[in-house]
Amino acid sequence: MPADAAVPPPVALDDRLRSTISERLRSHDRIELPLDGRRHAAVAVVLVDSSVGDDADDPFSFDDAEMSMIPGYEGGLDGRMANVAGGASFVLCRRSAGLNKHASQWALPGGRIDVGETPIGAALRETDEEVGVRFDDSRVLGLLDDYATRSGYVMTPVVVWGGPDVVLAPNPDEVLAAYRIGLHQLARTDSPRFVDIPESDRPVVQLPIGGDLIHAPTGAVLVQFRWLCLDGRPSADARVGGFEQPVFAWG
Repeated sequence: MPADAAVPPPVALDDRLRSTISERLRSHDRIELPLDGRRHAAVAVVLVDSSVGDDADDPFSFDDAEMSMIPGYEGGLDGRMANVAGGASFVLCRRSAGLNKHASQWALPGGRIDVGETPIGAALRETDEEVGVRFDDSRVLGLLDDYATRSGYVMTPVVVWGGPDVVLAPNPDEVLAAYRIGLHQLARTDSPRFVDIPESDRPVVQLPIGGDLIHAPTGAVLVQFRWLCLDGRPSADARVGGFEQPVFAWG
């Protein structure tokens, strides 16, 4: 972490937080995008509890050559997600290395919406399939704005209250590891940050967390979750549809 960056203290996972997030999502003037030939997917921002220090070691790491594909990369990152837990957290997955697309990249639990399925139903199903936790509709707090990805999807983010006693069981066919990231990590003083790329006139969003940078689409969803649900910004000041993805995530 840069010397001039700071991380605020953990946030308690309690009824007050649940009520606050629920109310802000109910009041949200949500953007729903037409598919226009794109496929529809859903992701889940699953809120769970965690303890400081439970994640002191992450054995996974990228080499510097792999990190160099990050736009604006200036060194100093190791790809590890350690010492990021504490208090109210969201579940972040590192995708399995053997997947055909977006292998080893960061993602929220989620996937394509099946025929006849709702975004909420798909988000809950994918959470069960990917990290082994089953929730019903009563745990859903609300939806964030749709985000259009470069890979041809309209992604609907669903915020889910997991609670304090959630046991994650990642499916190794899809998820290499699942991490509990404290919500306070989203509020680092150096987050979010933006870089320019020659392939687009839109800014690439980056969230510094642990030893890595989280990019859109996941990064865009998490920025809106912070701005809207934690910071309490009005909907008009919490839009993220204009945030770009890095080129390595376009496929």
